[in-house]
Amino acid sequence: MDVATPDGPIAALAAVPAAGGCEFQAAVLVPGFTGSKEDFIALLQTLAQAGRRVYAIDLPGQYESPGPEDPAAYTCAALGRCVTDLIRALDEGPVHLLGHSFGGLVTRETVLSGEVPLLSYTAMGSGPSGIAGTSAANARALMALLGDSPTSEVLAAIWWEHFDSQARSSVPTEELYAFLRDRMLANSPIGLVRMAHEVTSAADRTGELAAVDLPKLVLYGENDDAWPPQVQSDMAERLKAQRVVVPGAAHSPNVEAPETTASALTDFWNSVEKTRKP
Repeated sequence: MDVATPDGPIAALAAVPAAGGCEFQAAVLVPGFTGSKEDFIALLQTLAQAGRRVYAIDLPGQYESPGPEDPAAYTCAALGRCVTDLIRALDEGPVHLLGHSFGGLVTRETVLSGEVPLLSYTAMGSGPSGIAGTSAANARALMALLGDSPTSEVLAAIWWEHFDSQARSSVPTEELYAFLRDRMLANSPIGLVRMAHEVTSAADRTGELAAVDLPKLVLYGENDDAWPPQVQSDMAERLKAQRVVVPGAAHSPNVEAPETTASALTDFWNSVEKTRKP
């Protein structure tokens, strides 16, 4: 489905309970850098079966959400405003908001704006500021390859030279390989450059986020290699947030341990709704 917003259509996947109504408030899931709504497929129906409507989206410039040619449209602040507009357009009332990885840096801007009613905020596999280490090096390498005048043709050349063989060897099916290829090539090249800059240089806004009166959850894999687990644990303490560490998972517990992750999210969201009526 496409959700109409002032900045253009936002592509989304929506899940509802297979039987019965939506007893609880909706949730909105926002993916990370080079990710998409499909990153949450393994979670969606399980989350919905608890009695709520759940939306997973592509940010502008990602996969099936078109994005503008203006690099300023891909800052954390600008993308956070797009998430705000999306929540308004869904017209679901107060929602539970989750951001994965770079999506966590984006969605905290939505929280800090205070422009839409929220029931809770979850940072999943995300940190207090820009990534470091290998993940940062990979993002900077992609920026360098795309250069000062990124185009779809340049992005395609980068895929075939640098990513294709790895994708073919690391996924179990031709269908999944084709999806990863098509998703990468559908991204806005300008958006990729600016989002790579943002994910590596984002400032620490944990203090501001802690001051927002909203239930918060920090959820991450015990083997996360983007933001170290200790960094995320420290952030949770500073936020006075609940903390869930997913055993056996790395940077994407939504993919690596979907049942455990869905159970933790449902427990958190339901507990919030028991104490905070929308």
